[in-house]
Amino acid sequence: WRAQGAGPTDSSARAGGLVPRRAREGRRGPTLCPLFLLLLLGAAQVGALEIQRRFPSPTPTNNFALDGAAGTVYLAAVNRLYQLSGANLSLEAEAAVGPVADSPLCHAPQLPQASCEHPRRLTDNYNKILQLDPGQGLVVVCGSIYQGFCQLRRRGNISAVAVHFPPAVPPAEPVTVFPSMLNVAANHPNASTVGLVRRLLVGATYTGYGSAFFPRNRSLEDHRFENTPEIAIRSLDARGDLAKLFTFDLNPSDDNILKIKQGAKEQHKLGFVRAFLHPPDPRPNVQSYAYLALNSEARAGDKESQARSLLARICLPRGAGGDAKKLTESYIQLGLQCAGGAGRGDLYSRLVSVFPARELLFAVFAAALCAFRFADVQEAIHCARNACFVKPATDVVAVLDSVVQGTGPACESTRIIQLQPEQLDCGAAHLQHPLSVLKPLKATPVFRAPGLTAVAVPSVNNYTVVFLGTVSGRLLKINLNESMQVVSRRVVTVAYGEPVHHIMQFDPADPGYLYLMTSHQMARVKVATCDVHSTCEDCVGAADAYCGWCTLETRCTLQQDCANSSQQHFWTSASEGTSRCPAMTVLPAEIDVRREYQGMILQLSGSLPGLSGMEMACDYGNNIRTVARVPGPAFSHQIAYCNLLPRDRFPPFPPTQDHVNVEMSVRVNGRNIVKTNFTIYDCSRIGQVYPHTACTSCLSTQWPCYWCTQQHACVSNQSRCEASPNLTSPQDCPQILPSPLAPVPTGSSQNILVPLANASFFQGTALECSFGPEEIFEAIWVNESTVRCNQVVLHTTQKSQVYPLSLQLKGRPAQFLDSPDPMMVEVYNCAMGSPDCSQCLGREDLGHFCVWSDGCRLRGPLQPLPGSCPAPEIHLIEPLSGPLDGGTLLTVRGRNLGRRLRDVAHGVWIGSVACEPLADRYTVSEEIVCATGPAPEPFSDVVMVNASKEGRSRERFSYVLPLVHSLEPAMGPKAGGTRITIHGSHLDVGSELQVLVNDTEPCTDLMRAAASISCTAPGGALDAPVPVCVRFERQGCARGNLTFRYMRNPVITAIRPQRSLVSGGRTITVAGERFHMVQNVSMAVHHIGREPTVRGPGARGRQASLPLRLFLLSLSFHVSVILRLASSGPDGAGLSETLRSCPNPTWYPTQRLGCWSPCRIVAGMGSKGWRREGAQRVEFFCTVGTVAGPHELPCLWPLHSSPRLIQVGNFNQTIATLQLGGSETAIIVSIVICSILLLLSVVALFVFCTKSRRAERYWQKTLLQMEEMESQIREEIRKGFAELQTDMTDLTKELNRSQGIPFLEYKHFVTRTFFPKCSSLYEERYVLPSQTLNSQGSSPVQETHPLLGEWKIPESCRPNMEEGISLFSSLLNNKHFLIVFVHALEQQKDFVVRDRCNLASLLTVALHSKLEYYTSIMKELLVDLIDASAAKNPKLMLRRTESVVEKMLTNWMSICMYSCLRETVGEPFFLLLCAIKQQINKGSIDAITGKARYTLNEEWLLRENIEAKPRNLNVSFQGCGMDSLSVRAMDTDTLTQVKEKILEAFCKNVPYSQWPRAEDVDLEWFASSTQSYVLRDLDDTSVVEDGRKKLNTLAHYKIPEGASLAMSLTDKKDNTLGRVKDLDTEKYFHLVLPTDELAEPKKSHRQSHRKKVLPEIYLTRLLSTKGTLQKFLDDLFKAILSIREDKPPLAVKYFFDFLEEQAEKRGISDPDTLHIWKTNSLPLRFWVNILKNPQFVFDIDKTDHIDACLSVIAQAFIDACSISDLQLGKDSPTNKLLYAKEIPEYRKIVQRYYKQIHDMTPLSEQEMNAHLAEESRKYQNEFNTNVAMAEIYKYAKRYRPQIMAALEANPAARRTQLQHKFEQVVALMEDNIYECYSEA
Repeated sequence: WRAQGAGPTDSSARAGGLVPRRAREGRRGPTLCPLFLLLLLGAAQVGALEIQRRFPSPTPTNNFALDGAAGTVYLAAVNRLYQLSGANLSLEAEAAVGPVADSPLCHAPQLPQASCEHPRRLTDNYNKILQLDPGQGLVVVCGSIYQGFCQLRRRGNISAVAVHFPPAVPPAEPVTVFPSMLNVAANHPNASTVGLVRRLLVGATYTGYGSAFFPRNRSLEDHRFENTPEIAIRSLDARGDLAKLFTFDLNPSDDNILKIKQGAKEQHKLGFVRAFLHPPDPRPNVQSYAYLALNSEARAGDKESQARSLLARICLPRGAGGDAKKLTESYIQLGLQCAGGAGRGDLYSRLVSVFPARELLFAVFAAALCAFRFADVQEAIHCARNACFVKPATDVVAVLDSVVQGTGPACESTRIIQLQPEQLDCGAAHLQHPLSVLKPLKATPVFRAPGLTAVAVPSVNNYTVVFLGTVSGRLLKINLNESMQVVSRRVVTVAYGEPVHHIMQFDPADPGYLYLMTSHQMARVKVATCDVHSTCEDCVGAADAYCGWCTLETRCTLQQDCANSSQQHFWTSASEGTSRCPAMTVLPAEIDVRREYQGMILQLSGSLPGLSGMEMACDYGNNIRTVARVPGPAFSHQIAYCNLLPRDRFPPFPPTQDHVNVEMSVRVNGRNIVKTNFTIYDCSRIGQVYPHTACTSCLSTQWPCYWCTQQHACVSNQSRCEASPNLTSPQDCPQILPSPLAPVPTGSSQNILVPLANASFFQGTALECSFGPEEIFEAIWVNESTVRCNQVVLHTTQKSQVYPLSLQLKGRPAQFLDSPDPMMVEVYNCAMGSPDCSQCLGREDLGHFCVWSDGCRLRGPLQPLPGSCPAPEIHLIEPLSGPLDGGTLLTVRGRNLGRRLRDVAHGVWIGSVACEPLADRYTVSEEIVCATGPAPEPFSDVVMVNASKEGRSRERFSYVLPLVHSLEPAMGPKAGGTRITIHGSHLDVGSELQVLVNDTEPCTDLMRAAASISCTAPGGALDAPVPVCVRFERQGCARGNLTFRYMRNPVITAIRPQRSLVSGGRTITVAGERFHMVQNVSMAVHHIGREPTVRGPGARGRQASLPLRLFLLSLSFHVSVILRLASSGPDGAGLSETLRSCPNPTWYPTQRLGCWSPCRIVAGMGSKGWRREGAQRVEFFCTVGTVAGPHELPCLWPLHSSPRLIQVGNFNQTIATLQLGGSETAIIVSIVICSILLLLSVVALFVFCTKSRRAERYWQKTLLQMEEMESQIREEIRKGFAELQTDMTDLTKELNRSQGIPFLEYKHFVTRTFFPKCSSLYEERYVLPSQTLNSQGSSPVQETHPLLGEWKIPESCRPNMEEGISLFSSLLNNKHFLIVFVHALEQQKDFVVRDRCNLASLLTVALHSKLEYYTSIMKELLVDLIDASAAKNPKLMLRRTESVVEKMLTNWMSICMYSCLRETVGEPFFLLLCAIKQQINKGSIDAITGKARYTLNEEWLLRENIEAKPRNLNVSFQGCGMDSLSVRAMDTDTLTQVKEKILEAFCKNVPYSQWPRAEDVDLEWFASSTQSYVLRDLDDTSVVEDGRKKLNTLAHYKIPEGASLAMSLTDKKDNTLGRVKDLDTEKYFHLVLPTDELAEPKKSHRQSHRKKVLPEIYLTRLLSTKGTLQKFLDDLFKAILSIREDKPPLAVKYFFDFLEEQAEKRGISDPDTLHIWKTNSLPLRFWVNILKNPQFVFDIDKTDHIDACLSVIAQAFIDACSISDLQLGKDSPTNKLLYAKEIPEYRKIVQRYYKQIHDMTPLSEQEMNAHLAEESRKYQNEFNTNVAMAEIYKYAKRYRPQIMAALEANPAARRTQLQHKFEQVVALMEDNIYECYSEA
């Protein structure tokens, strides 16, 4: 047993593990399986538990208590008390309660009359009792100091003492205090104490004289327990008489205690585990009992219980006024025994922890969990009382005679009495003796695991959930079913290496959380994290009692988190099983693509609520839904009907499949609650998918398909077949019968007969023999079952090549006769693959007729048979030596080593000893591997090979006799791992070596030389010598008797010191036994989350010391140190100790440092108790100047200053500068210098006093200016802070826009992205539409981009032009032509970057319908670009857009990412733009300079404090016919700014391109019913300042709040002003005069006042704006850098994998290079372009100011994607400084995004092609590709000679005559294109 807070310990707790029963019965050694092997079942699902909060304690923890009503946690640790908030464990209050001066032999100092002669020492205070008394508002705190003294602290403020006891003498009346009132808890750290507040029930271990806890001294005094019992009930009425506080509650007091007799204390040592009430909250008229769980050290044979684990029960009064029972009257105890089960004999006797559930008491016995029924406890108690007082039975119950109150009486019956129920429960006045039930209550373990320390149990959803703590700091979660069988297990590490405290409690306010405590931490654990399960099967199958499937919300939740979970079928619990998960089947399940279907029947099963009356639909994905319905309420959870998706929305068939699987979900109330798959098939595709087995595949497919022989087609409707045989079986199909063909030489002509089956119907049909796409020959029918392939000539440049033979229907190249077993033709080339004669002639066995004649040649028909080959040539033999016993595998390499194996089967010799070749390792002509035979004696000779002729090796092979002489070391530990060395001669011979220990166990990691062998010894079973055998070639052991002795493993007994500095670097000394066997040592430092290892040097002595460098992060950091000896094998020998870090020492000199005479200086001593931590003098290292020494330093140097440095480990500190003395001359010189300095000081003092008065006057003036400036700065910052706090709320409310986002159509997105005003095509052709206003003030958007309109050419030219463009298009679809074309253009110097971007965009549009082909071209061009970049600097690749392929990549990303942009990023991006605009509009904006009060860009910041007041205006827009709107403007706004705000308010649901412009409308103010004014920026009333005219504002016109204005379209524009921002600043201004900064001092008072404010103070507005927009920016970045599960970025994954593949091929392993490539290809190439140009995506107005803000945001995004460190300083631009704090967090998001992309499942080419084909299909016919082709042709015509030259130089282009086709294109278009374009 141990103190409460540490729990019992047992050596078996660290040694055991879960072992199968058979293994346990057959082996009696210690178990080696660690705890984590036990938890493999739940290791994959650690998400079932989650550590929500932690609170670290710098000192060991002892107890904790929960206040559910207040949501507070009270934590008691050594010397400290903490009050924590329950939700997040944040500190609310704390109190220090130690250490104090104390002695266990002295009374508590609260006894004024007691004195003590024993010395008091500083003693730590270990908490023993921490209990809450809600009724009195108290927290009862008892510690180990002052003999177990208790305090009553205030509930809600643990730092305050609520009741001072004993009370102070004045003003209170004196209270007589006795020791028994103070000695409440155990006074030793390791002695247990438990307490319960209901009265105050205390159980405490005896620590007095005779116990192991009593101090060892000569005195027999024991003040501690002279009156203190082991169990007592004390008064706790703090509101009553304080004289009775903590006294024994009843009179006489002896009846309310239980105290073991002094003579029996040694035999009855009690260790208390827990005290608890059960039931905790009883119903009326139900008795609640107090229970004590404890361990007793009773000896066997004692008449009391022999069980070590006991449960005692005591009756407490039911209420405050209830009758109090005497303790001894109701006390009864019985044993708890956890043992056996399933034939096992294990007995777990020591109780560690208990937890009372409703009907069960769960008890942990260190390595097992048992459950006892409270009903059995009740029954046992009733039987015991009857057996004692009614019908005595001595074998059932006995009176406790070991306690004082049990002396004398025994169980006997003097009269017949009938005990009442209350007396059976709690005893009676005549039954006043404590009882002990002799027969223990037995239970079988429900779970076994080593090292259990704690248990807590709730009851949830028909499951019992058990939480178990372990000694290693883990928390186990076990789900038990109704039969108490384990159905699931989970584990989470709370604190590595810290045992879990034996008390764990659930949060009273939220049982979903569990509080637990480790040795240095308090943790709040979420008992279930259901959201980690995404499907019902995972959720329910996890068998987590807390989690269930919320059907209509489609998520895994706690029951209380699911709506309507109390109703049937809404929430499926784990106990119902996965069979109750919602499921669905579809009828029909297979759909013919060519048939019409009315609808589908859905059969629903599983736990589904009635769907009648709910909104239902069938969801097919991609926003395709059809109507679903149920037949009626009676069947609403069983059957539903659904319309099939429209035929035009059928998904495309994969290229290699004749069917496609469609996923369909039933959507209820906006959520897909159940899904299934059905199949759409197309019989006609079978012939395309399987062209060579079309008929066979058609008739064997799973679909109902039929084969039409005449049409050679597979159909689903047999009526579509014309007159043809009705084939029913695949065997009836016309097909080729395979027949073997002899190999044919390359280039030879021959006829091949092809046998057929079932071909009578086909006879006469024109056929062709196909050997591949380029090899087609004539086929002639010989008869109805044979076809002859005429004059077949096949070629190969390989040694041998196999051609498949197929018969295809002539004129129909994709249609073949079936060939289920393809007929193959082998073509061989004698000239290839046969470098010597033997290989050439050896091919005859393969059917190749070759002959050797100055090389391998085809044998002619008249040539003679081949003769013999030259003699064998031997180039190499290895090894060069072997043992006499033979068996060495000798490898012989050379030329002409035989044509076949039988040529050399008996022809390899070493002298006269044969070497037997191995058939499986023979390579014709090149290599022979043979096994040497035995030799009678050592010799050396050449190797001979005889293959009709003899060849000899130049090297000699030697037979030698290997010998072993000795072995070292001769001993090692049983654990193994010793590195042994065997000495001898000729030990490097042969091909195979084995070293066997004890003739069976191999020695591993062999390394050998001629004179030695080293290897690692295996482990041994016994301490004994064993033989060591060295075996060559698996023959006998080499001569030499070697033995190796196994010894007991080394052990570590101690490490010292056990503390180290935070700076680390301290030397750790390890003590132990048998270290002479240790070869090297390592130290593993274990702590939370990591396990680094620090290695030290080898050690041979009894003690080993090694330097340990620890860099600890916190003063309260604790680590567990385990030292492992490398020679001890994988487990090693270790000792687990706690190595605590302590603060770095602080230093001070021990004496004053003189500077005139020689001296000796002793190192200073550190404070904070560093000497107490065992620091040795040799650890202090003192450095003076550059000379160092460990102890003392003589000061004998010349006069100079030297720093004095103290170093301990890695810690060093300069503590003084030392002046060192010299000779008398130096003293005289010093006196003269001091005199001169004194004179100069007097002069300087006079000058100083004169100037100081002058400076003081100047200082007073400056101080006034500084105070004024400080006041202004403070006011500005205060305003900025207020804006920062309020604007977020305002913006969020205003930006909840209900209207749609004005996305541009895809075609406009493409044209704006591809041609961003950088291509000639855009500038020449793309003219913005003129704004022709309709009556509503809007104008339609016209498609005027040439790529979106008609190809405008005269009709007379159209035929030739279209034919030429068509031919040119076919050329561009030829990969060879297009790559040569692009490279040829890029090589031209006048083909500038602008032309390259234009060409790339035109190619993208032209090939938009074939994105698969476009992607392949882009990849090939990228490979060329990567090759060029890798040779220079690979990190610069893709940084800019300087080549065609780089712009192609930009366009490709734009196409592939458009869906993500629109569906995921569009909304947060648009909200950010709206937020920027609204924030800018909230302050003043200078209409001419564009500068504003609120901005993100310093260059656009209005650095003036211009007060602007809002004006709410009632405006009607007559042109729109809308009601009046209230529009918010600023009184500093110009009239144009007001118009723009009004237009935005009226047209907010209209795209910007359709808005009227501000100059198109007039604004009129109705000042009264008869008077109105037209408001303009400039008129006759405009003010002139400094020669400049100021623009009119609302304040200028004095327009009041709520003024009525009318806006109307004007018939004629006022063009006198033009755009306001283009006005000449020399003539006009708005808010700020451009010359303000250079103005003369003779300005107005207002302007001169403004001058005093530094413009830089307004930079705080940048922060205010940034803070306001931060949420919107975070949402945008999160959307860009996140992956949607339903729509993963396939293109990004595909391209990133391509980059990684290219880097791997080129050996580029630098992760930074790959990061840069990925960043340059996606974030910087696509996203930054979008961020800077929102007009590419939305139909909005991007002002210059918004553009400046977006540039700051884009720069932050660029910095986030960069890997280079930001070097920022005070001179850095604010654009980079503004988001410098957020950049590290954004970088983590970028890296996580890249990692998520990397972890995605790789895409195959087929999957990517299917995705690209879908993208092409979605936007087909959007662009006029003829226009793009014509523009591309202009480049072709311009560089025609260069293109022709490049085509001529390319072999592939020459072979396919691409240059001639290109000439045809030119010829077709040359005469027409310029004429036609000129006409157009």
